[in-house]
Amino acid sequence: MASSIFPAVTAAGIAAACLLGSMAAANGDPARLRRADSFLGIHFDFHAGTDCTEIGKNTTRAMILEILDSVKPDYVQIDCKGHPGLSSYPTRVGNRAPGFVGDPLKLWREVTAERGVGLYMHYSGVWDSEAIRLHPEWGAVNADGSVNGNATSVFGPYADQILIPQLRELNRDWGVDGAWVDGECWATVPDYGTAAVAAFRKATGIENVPKGPGEPNWREWLEFHREAFRRYFRRYMAEVRKTNPQMQICSNWAFSDHMPEPVTAKVDWISGDYSPSDSVNSARFSARYIANQGKPWDLMAWSFAAPPNQSWRQKSAVQLKREAALVLALGGGFQAYFTQRRDGSVRLEHMPVMAEVARFSRERQNLCYRAKQVPQIALLYSAADHYRKMNGLFPRDPSEMSGVLQALLEGQNVVDVLGEHVLVRRMKQYRLIVLSEVAYLEPEFLRALTTYVQGGGRLLLIGEGTAALFGSQTSGAAQPFGADTDRDRAARLYRAGAGAIAVVPQPFSRRYLANRAPEDRDFLTALARELFPDPVVEVRGSHNVDVILNRAKGGLAINLINTSGRHWDYQNPILESIDPIGPLEVLVRRGRKPARVTLQPEGQSLYFTYTNGVTRVTVPRLDIHSIVVVE
Repeated sequence: MASSIFPAVTAAGIAAACLLGSMAAANGDPARLRRADSFLGIHFDFHAGTDCTEIGKNTTRAMILEILDSVKPDYVQIDCKGHPGLSSYPTRVGNRAPGFVGDPLKLWREVTAERGVGLYMHYSGVWDSEAIRLHPEWGAVNADGSVNGNATSVFGPYADQILIPQLRELNRDWGVDGAWVDGECWATVPDYGTAAVAAFRKATGIENVPKGPGEPNWREWLEFHREAFRRYFRRYMAEVRKTNPQMQICSNWAFSDHMPEPVTAKVDWISGDYSPSDSVNSARFSARYIANQGKPWDLMAWSFAAPPNQSWRQKSAVQLKREAALVLALGGGFQAYFTQRRDGSVRLEHMPVMAEVARFSRERQNLCYRAKQVPQIALLYSAADHYRKMNGLFPRDPSEMSGVLQALLEGQNVVDVLGEHVLVRRMKQYRLIVLSEVAYLEPEFLRALTTYVQGGGRLLLIGEGTAALFGSQTSGAAQPFGADTDRDRAARLYRAGAGAIAVVPQPFSRRYLANRAPEDRDFLTALARELFPDPVVEVRGSHNVDVILNRAKGGLAINLINTSGRHWDYQNPILESIDPIGPLEVLVRRGRKPARVTLQPEGQSLYFTYTNGVTRVTVPRLDIHSIVVVE
């Protein structure tokens, strides 16, 4: 069955887990998985403030045990310092919240250690409002000369005075396993303080510091600060590990689609918390990018959402199961975020929802965890292009690509999202590469794409600006594609050596995000099929299904995820149910007849036919997430 086909943990992972576990065993506690080998977690935070005067009052052993026994996580991630900067544990080196009843962090560590469960901290890094209130000179300086009230300066003493000592203290004195450092790349801002300006002038030779977009050297100013954050991040991790080598560290959204670039820091894993409202589309994009970054990874779903101008409401188990499936199917780990009360205790009434989601996830662990995708279509997410367009340091704005991704997925195409640093090494593995509204590519990468298409590859270029990058290859005689009278749904087809290029002149992505017109989806899918007529897998019967194709021992794993319902609707972000879809016809192009086809994790054998290299099988019903395993 499935458990013999998909190994859950590699030998290297077991060895790493044993290393951490040997320390736990010395105290008589069970072994704990390292975070890089952890599949399922639960996150709590409450960003302690001046109103928190009785932290720990209702944190009990029974409360923690109920969470661990019902959810059975590999790790728990709890608050220790939120964005206000007040620590929710009795720190001796930082700024405490006003009041404590006992030592709740000590209790969390004792109980999780007894159960062999990892304990990680939610720690706000660059964003620390209290540190700046007490030490205004630690804050970044805005363009108008005022001190930023939230973002500390990566050129100042904050890391040495607060961040590094606290991370050391947490590991040394409370025995925590690591920290999920929040408020990092996305909270860092350009700094007009004396130290930052002097460093910029020394590094670049540029004397006149720009104050905003449109001024000379604005791009250089932003890239200088991006590199400053990278150095800051690498430095504080290295300093912590000098004294506390077992401390595992992740910086929230670093090296993700927020920061779409090669991994240049020794992070233990990559993570992020995707949108609480448009969660399906957020997870679709982020998971596909992070899955190709070459590091262990997980993503966090918010367990709650709110319609505009309304209070937060708890999501249903079925809604969170789908949000989990979108991550699990791409090989990642999953965690969900639940709030703590202002005294740090947990709302146990919400735990049955997470327990149900956890059971759903565990049923798929052996099938999905660390799965590798079979390359089919690549959507380029160019760091060079992205950073030239952005007026901030690490903002996430994939709107020129995400509509294209959604339309392709809703046409049942198998799509990966890759940066050029990954795609340049794997270009030949993809039958079709899509570039959407790209204004700039580095010359070397552009030459690699040209070589790819001349050798038989296929390019789909969206936007005339994208086409212009390829010069004469997209300016000669072309074959039309699409309706002559519909300029929004028309394309030009060019031969290029042994390959082909299709150009969609009109911008597509934001239009699709705004209208979700079936005609746009069908046009883009038909064009993709014209360029790539024989994908490994085709799924027919509903447009409300995402298809993810993974390698399996001895075969293929075809993940089917039900995406029905208005999951993108900000006005109504809570879904109490998801309508099943089906039947679905699955076609698999493979060189030999399968030994068997099963539907997992249901363990159901599926009848199939095999003719001329094509296996056909019917999935009668898809509730949320099932996997067709072709052996």
